[in-house]
Amino acid sequence: MSIKDNIAIKVTDVSKSFKLPHEKQTSIKGLLIGMFRTKKTYEKQEVLKDISFEVKKGEFFGIVGRNGSGKSTLLKILAGIYTSAEGLVEVNGRLTPFIELGVGFNPELTGRENVFLNGALLGFSRKEMEKKYDEIVSFAELERFMDQKLKNYSSGMQVRLAFSIAIQSEGDVYLFDEVLAVGDYTFQQKCYEYFKYLQSIKKTVIFVSHDVNALQMYCNKGILVEKGKIVEYGSIATVLEEYGKINANRLESEKTGGKLHAKVNAEDYGFLDLRKVSTFSDDKGAKKVFSPEEHINVTYTIIPKEDLDNPVFGLVILDAAAKPLFATNTMDMKVSTGKLSKGKQMTVTFRIKNVFVDGKYYISGAVASSDRTKVLYRFQNGCNFTSSGWLNTARGEVFLPHSITVND
Repeated sequence: MSIKDNIAIKVTDVSKSFKLPHEKQTSIKGLLIGMFRTKKTYEKQEVLKDISFEVKKGEFFGIVGRNGSGKSTLLKILAGIYTSAEGLVEVNGRLTPFIELGVGFNPELTGRENVFLNGALLGFSRKEMEKKYDEIVSFAELERFMDQKLKNYSSGMQVRLAFSIAIQSEGDVYLFDEVLAVGDYTFQQKCYEYFKYLQSIKKTVIFVSHDVNALQMYCNKGILVEKGKIVEYGSIATVLEEYGKINANRLESEKTGGKLHAKVNAEDYGFLDLRKVSTFSDDKGAKKVFSPEEHINVTYTIIPKEDLDNPVFGLVILDAAAKPLFATNTMDMKVSTGKLSKGKQMTVTFRIKNVFVDGKYYISGAVASSDRTKVLYRFQNGCNFTSSGWLNTARGEVFLPHSITVND
């Protein structure tokens, strides 16, 4: 093995592509005819190209990039789920992937039975799982439900149980793919505590995430992947700065006068339509420029494609470099949205005091299921607004009321 003792993972010139067939057969007749074709045509989709980097032992390493950039494919290659077409991946130690949690669960078995089944898949004996059982159930907060069949669990409950089992597996190198976003607020805090624990015992972690704050908090190095290639490799601060520039350039090139950027900046999961994102003054007049201390009213309107029960509406305000400055949602604010009927329009309004220093700001948001385990719709740069009038009276990103005292 050419890998050095202080290196946990070494990736050298890794490339990956997929073949996409041009002919799509949807009938038995088409399949039979296809069997006798001597020449079939494919389109080659190159997902990763010449990826090379090293992760040192004990390092928290972030992988960032826009949707479709190849991040998750790279993580699956590191985990051994995919094989690379070219290049080499060397791992120094035991790998523990937190990818596609819950694979191997049987919906017809109870939660209790699935704990032992999943434990066996992870290599634990029944006696070992009996010792760990109470800890797993307590972490997942599912004590009352363990004798129910898994098919009666919500998706959030299933993910919590899967995560709680997965953390029992000890390794040297841990791979995470957005896994810290699972569950409700309380459970997410437990996930972050587990992350801090891994950090305290000097485990190696590779972390794919869109959560800039989490990346800044935990990671020290990372890579930025764009269109299947590494465009930045180094300190996490440098990587995130470049990521912000890419997003800012994209936002500027996609200006549409405050209207939603349809397919380019939206992820539609088939649950609802997003009609409009707008900013208003308190007197309900459309407004794009806000003075100091004025209230910014952000409104977006949805039409459900099916009945929805108490969905969670979220909002994020970002600066020109796509760095999140403020985020809120109806669940954390204890605002119930009730039952939404298919086809019936609903509008949600966020009223926020303008404490942002002079500049241009962008609004993104999402709608999630009632337990926040399933994203129903996500949009980026739904609209923008400008803060003007602070006259550079303060440094930083927001202006907070304050005083200064000087004593002899």
